[in-house]
Amino acid sequence: MNDVQVRSAERALSVGMWLIVGGAMLYSVLTVTPLMAAHTPRAWVWTAPILPLVVDAAVVIVVRLDSVLARLGGRGGPWPVALRWMTGVMTLALNVGDSALHHDAVGVAVHAVAPLLLIVTAETGLAYRRAIAAAVLALKAQERAEQEAQEESAAAREEAAARRAREEREHQARLAREQREHEAQLAREQAERDERARREDQERTEARAREERAERERREREREQQQREREQRERAAAEAREREARKRAEQERREQQERAERAERERAALLAAGPAMEKLPEDRARATVRAAFDAGLPVRAVAELTGWSTGWVNSRYQELRDAPAPTPKVLQGAVS
Repeated sequence: MNDVQVRSAERALSVGMWLIVGGAMLYSVLTVTPLMAAHTPRAWVWTAPILPLVVDAAVVIVVRLDSVLARLGGRGGPWPVALRWMTGVMTLALNVGDSALHHDAVGVAVHAVAPLLLIVTAETGLAYRRAIAAAVLALKAQERAEQEAQEESAAAREEAAARRAREEREHQARLAREQREHEAQLAREQAERDERARREDQERTEARAREERAERERREREREQQQREREQRERAAAEAREREARKRAEQERREQQERAERAERERAALLAAGPAMEKLPEDRARATVRAAFDAGLPVRAVAELTGWSTGWVNSRYQELRDAPAPTPKVLQGAVS
């Protein structure tokens, strides 16, 4: 609710209340004057309207002053309350007095409407005005609180803006200082990296030279070692070949000797078999012919031993004579 609405409500209350007060006063004067005229000496009949006017004037004073006090938020104490109720009761008694004297209940009820309405309206108007005054005070207090809050908010915003500006300046100064320090730090780190890189390059160059020198020495040692190992292997291989040749020669000599002994035994066995009663198989006959040829037996004796004809035996002798003499295996191994 704003001030316009409050003033509109107060104006409606004032207009309505004064209409009720004016109507009640007029009705009271018209009602009470005949009663007063009936109970006033004839010479003073013209004073009959004075009493209702005085009572109604008291009502006007009470209503008006109560409205002012209610607007100001004050209280008049017990006397204004006594005056308000006394004037109300007097107005009610004067209005219903004539009907009550004539024992007219309907008249009492009808004439009691205006005084009662005036009394209740006065109390209600006072309550309304006090409520409106309290509401206005509360509204003003709220407005003052809002205004103070707005002022405080504006002051807080200004202070916050000033603080933000100050913090921004400090932040910018800190950033600038940190930027300078960072650049100086980067320059130092770059110088350190360059120096470290130079030392590392120098160390790598020296290390590479040492490694190359060590590699050359190692290769020379390896070549010498390989040369020695190759010579050792060659000597060992030559010795092994020589031992193997001697071993093969010895083995072949033994085998040749064993073959010769075996052949001699076989030849002796073939030649000791005596004359054959019938032809021997060809392979056995050939073996007998070879043994007889090696022993130097004549063809005829061989023919008797094998049972084959002398011509066949003579042909085998000729084949053996024409065959090249075999190279001894011992000599072959020695030549190798």
